[in-house]
Amino acid sequence: MSYLNDFYKVISSEKTGNSFISAVFLDKQHPIFGGHFPDNPITPGVCMMQIVKELAESHLGSELHLNKVNSVKFAAIVNPFLTPNLRFELDIQPMEAGVKIKTLVYMDDTIALKAVEEFSISPVSYSK
Repeated sequence: MSYLNDFYKVISSEKTGNSFISAVFLDKQHPIFGGHFPDNPITPGVCMMQIVKELAESHLGSELHLNKVNSVKFAAIVNPFLTPNLRFELDIQPMEAGVKIKTLVYMDDTIALKAVEEFSISPVSYSK
């Protein structure tokens, strides 16, 4: 289940140990870009954070609930008309009450987002 309603598509995904790399394509025609912003579309940071959560849920097979953002840095503006292809690198580490996710999001070789977040895992199974 995606809360972003076709905002993005996962093109590919691979796992290496506790790390996951997903190639994501942003839909530049999505209505959210009409309001953020009409003449200069920018991918909202909160949408990028939601993609991180949804990718992690998909990889883990469980619903996650954000508990804490340890750090977040939006390092570059993501314009879906110029750079619709993003690479999400998630390093997921188990914790006593959930998982810690270290995230890097790239546009080509440029880092767009760096974040470290802590999530609790729902006891209910999650499937897409």
